[in-house]
This record gives sequence, C-alpha cells and structure tokens, in this order.
Amino acid sequence: MGLQLFSVNEDMTKDPIGTLKAVTAMGYENFETFGFDGTKGTFYGYKSSEFKHILEDLQSTASSGHFGFSSYLEKSDDELMRFVDQCIEGARVLDMKYITWPWIAPEQRTINNYKLMSGKLNRIGERVNAAGLGFAYHNHGFEFQDHGGENGFDIILKETDPALVKLQMDIYWVMHSSKRSPRELIKEQPGRYVMWHIKDMDKITKDYTELGKGSIDYAKILPDYAESGLEFYFLEQGGNYTHSPMKSAADNADYFVKHLQKII
Repeated sequence: MGLQLFSVNEDMTKDPIGTLKAVTAMGYENFETFGFDGTKGTFYGYKSSEFKHILEDLQSTASSGHFGFSSYLEKSDDELMRFVDQCIEGARVLDMKYITWPWIAPEQRTINNYKLMSGKLNRIGERVNAAGLGFAYHNHGFEFQDHGGENGFDIILKETDPALVKLQMDIYWVMHSSKRSPRELIKEQPGRYVMWHIKDMDKITKDYTELGKGSIDYAKILPDYAESGLEFYFLEQGGNYTHSPMKSAADNADYFVKHLQKII
C-alpha cells in the first residue's frame, strides 16, 4: 500500500523519521516523495543516501517522487537537463522506479505552454529512460479545462511519446474535471497509466475528503489494473482533513484495506 507523502507534508517537514514510523505502522509500505532539493541532493533535509537508510530501516520503499519541474518550463534546456540529472541521481540512490512531473503553476496553464511542456516531457523522458528509470506526468484538473476546443491533457496525450512519457492518473481529478471516466481514458491509451493516485471527493464541496466519506465509489469506477499498466498506486489527501493529516492517513489506510485492496 502506497502513500504520497504530500498527504502528511507538514508532519514530514517537522519530523520526517517520526512521521515515516507512524505511517508505516498504519500499513503503508511504499511511498512517493515530495520536495527534492536538487542543489543539496536532499529529501526532507536528508542526503539521498541517508534517506535511503531511513526507508530501509523501516522496511519500506519509495517507488516514485514528485520533482519540481514547473520552474524550469521556460528555462533553457541546459538548465532543465542539469536539474533532470540531479533528479536521476537522487532517484537512483533511493531505487525509485519513476521520476514524476507533478504540476505547473496557474500562470503557466496556456495552450502554448502545454505544447512547450510536451516537448520538454519528451526530452526529459528520453534522458530518464536512458538512465534506466521511468518518467511520468501526473494530472490535476486544470489540464482538462477547455481552451476554445482544446485542452492541455489531450495535447499531452497527442504530443508526447508513450514509450518515453508514462502517466500517473489522479483518479480524483479525473472524476472532478474530466468529461471522460478513468476507464475511458485508459481504453484510449492502454498500458500507459502506470501509477494511480486514489483519494475521495467531498459530496458537497468537491474538495478532498477521506476515503469512504465522499462521492467516488471506487468499487464501481476503478479501472482494470492490467489494462492500465498499473505498477504502483498511492493514497493521497492533500487537504480538507476531518481531524488532522495523520488521522486522515490512518483512516484512508483502514478504509482501503477493508474495501478496496482486494479489488486492485
């Protein structure tokens, strides 16, 4: 069972080791990191090798990381590739399988920038794949926003090479913002969605909420994992916690084990 550590980011910032011990006790065994410092080569303030030992001591792994590519969207390819190489070095130390581009800033969300980003995704994917790792793009809801008959997600699908750029489907955001269901998207490009993010949607506000409390019936809408190409999934809740991030992480784990784990 995987956890995107952004779910407990405040706790990870204050006490990484204590937080990891607590979430592994909840049953999480695999993690997706958030917040890599390329210049220092650190995860959560620890050198990559130190963070690797922390995970090993807890008998856990980190199969993917969300890395801060958005600030390089309009920078030169030389600057971008220097950062990519730093990400590769950090990911290799942790034995990650995937480096993931997770987000672009609101002011970057234009059709021209989606086209610019697609070219950069291909170049990053080529570099990362050559290093023996996988590369993926993680969607939110803004990629599905209509821009005069076009949207960013379709541009990414059309203009990136599926062999170089895999996809991490955030099922919450697909249900929130896309006109196509998770199953429909996967049928269009089977085998490409190698990772999923699983979180629920508040029935009234459509904000995040704990699994089982919201409007997404995962037992009914989960795609076929084999058709998806699924390798890893991560539970995530980025806000709107009923009590606290750690309590939500525990509640999400409990619900997932009882109701969803057997489906995947």
